[in-house]
Amino acid sequence: MLWGLDFVVVLAVMLGLFMAWGIGANDVANAMGTSVGSKALTVVQAIFVAAVLEFAGAYLVGSHVTNTVRKGILDMAVVSALPDAKNVIQYGMLAALTGAGTWLMLASRMGWPVSTTHSIVGAIAGFGVVAVGPDAIQWMKLGRIAASWVISPLLSGTIAFLIFTQIRRAVLDRSDPIAQLRRWGPFYVFAVVAVIGMVTLFKGLKHLKLDFSFGEAALITAAIGAVFAGLAAIVLNRMHEAPDEDRDFHFSRVERMFGVLQIMSACAVAFAHGSNDVANAIGPLAAVLQTVGDGGIEATATVPPWLLMVGGAGIVVGLATFGYRVMATIGTKITELTPTRGYSAEFAAAITIVIASRFGIPVSTTHTLVGAVLGVGLARGIGALDGRVVGQIVVSWVVTIPIGAGLAIFFYYFYKGLIPSVIGG
Repeated sequence: MLWGLDFVVVLAVMLGLFMAWGIGANDVANAMGTSVGSKALTVVQAIFVAAVLEFAGAYLVGSHVTNTVRKGILDMAVVSALPDAKNVIQYGMLAALTGAGTWLMLASRMGWPVSTTHSIVGAIAGFGVVAVGPDAIQWMKLGRIAASWVISPLLSGTIAFLIFTQIRRAVLDRSDPIAQLRRWGPFYVFAVVAVIGMVTLFKGLKHLKLDFSFGEAALITAAIGAVFAGLAAIVLNRMHEAPDEDRDFHFSRVERMFGVLQIMSACAVAFAHGSNDVANAIGPLAAVLQTVGDGGIEATATVPPWLLMVGGAGIVVGLATFGYRVMATIGTKITELTPTRGYSAEFAAAITIVIASRFGIPVSTTHTLVGAVLGVGLARGIGALDGRVVGQIVVSWVVTIPIGAGLAIFFYYFYKGLIPSVIGG
């Protein structure tokens, strides 16, 4: 029996690493894709920066008490009533990790940015239907997730469109872009620092259970933003146009400043992502480990630090191996990006995350960032977008939940046959 338990534990950890690898290969690239596409960072620099911030977010402030059934997709009261509830959770969560990880591997190989959260949600719903029954699925929750396919990109795309349009009219289309940058630059710095602070408080640090109200968080981040805006004003006031400088050189100096702001936004998104989405890998893993031996199937499970480290390490490896493919899609294939365009997209995504966190809207980081890039492209005209790439991305979004569900159903029956034979042998 001991060998059987050891087998389940080892298998669960390996599959948790596999799922974390998929998160790194697909989701993490979203945060850094615009920075690479605008050439604010090289691919190697982006991988290094994202690796540090994602691992820090996952290990330092990742949830130490995670929902074992992600996003409340399964009704645990229905599951608990089953005579073999522990086995159902074991086989099901192993199947969910395998199915979602497999889909993420395929999507990353093709360079499709899909939602890792939706992948694991679809997988859990899939095995839940066949192992427990349709009554165990929280269908309203699934409906809200499906609605986010429209809400996320529409909201972030609209915000990105407005931000880039304002930058273009106020700075880029003016005859004196450096002078206009001195005028508007402190405002841009204030806005991005304040929103980064809000993203970090509401997404990156929420597991520390800091009891800031929305108003208190806004005041804190506004104060920090004002300090940075003052420093930016000092630096920008020292930036003067030389009579012999051509207009292209002025634009280059403007883009450099926006490149710095874009990198700051990307770092905040990466840190917040690591702290939250690592649970997509370790949540099901914790559920399996909790059922081993005399454990129960409670709705929550304590997560030891070593599990957070496993998730963080898997994310970093996935980013370093396949992450560049999704980076290329986000940063170069949808539309051509410059630092001002990349800043607009990253900033819009951060604003959307704050709004969603404030009102409890279940949005996907992937859909948010892709929508923001689309919004920037539309600000330059519909011809600036690659319709074929956009179509492929939309299709990959729509099929994520059913494919995750189908794969999980297959692997559920696979593990249902495999594990008893191993334990019995």
